[in-house]
Amino acid sequence: MNDRLSSFLTLSKALSDENRVRILALLDGRSLCVCQITAVLRLAPSTVSKHLSILRQADLLRIEKRGRWIHCRLAAEDAPAAAKRALSWLRTSLKQASRLEADRRLLSKVMRMGLERLCR
Repeated sequence: MNDRLSSFLTLSKALSDENRVRILALLDGRSLCVCQITAVLRLAPSTVSKHLSILRQADLLRIEKRGRWIHCRLAAEDAPAAAKRALSWLRTSLKQASRLEADRRLLSKVMRMGLERLCR
């Protein structure tokens, strides 16, 4: 398979799951610890980890370790053009999705909890 087709399929796979789209929406404009994402999605840490791995392979997000915590953020200037277009498309297409608005409300509560308490 050529590189362009492979990249397209990897990106398409990453965007084809509701939980992965929810993760991308949560990360819009911020960096989050994996435990914060896990708390909002109410999924097992191993499931969230798998979703994050797929998103990272598609160059949609970056992951970095900060002390004890693993933080995620959307890919920015360093992202391939296709990933930037995909993120832009998600932002405009899902601005008022009720599920994502509910996630953002829950995220604001989760963010008020300290990482020490949340990420045991």
